[in-house]
Amino acid sequence: MKKSVCSKCGSTNINYQAITNTIQKNKYHSLTWWLCIGWWWIPAKWFFFTGIALFMFVLKLLGVRKKKNIIIDRTKAVCQNCGNSWNV
Repeated sequence: MKKSVCSKCGSTNINYQAITNTIQKNKYHSLTWWLCIGWWWIPAKWFFFTGIALFMFVLKLLGVRKKKNIIIDRTKAVCQNCGNSWNV
């Protein structure tokens, strides 16, 4: 990594920090899935698999959903003289 210079004070006394952010989003099926499979699979599942469908209905009422984790990694530089920080 090349040596950076602080844009605020011009110092080269800089530390680098790796930062990881995790975001949870609800996982949904795509439009293609609904057009090809979902329109017939959901009613068939409710009709043929009544026990499973009843359990799934209770889960839907309770708000249990599949979650998708999105991990964002980035590096920040922090000037040790003035405290200025920026993304590298």
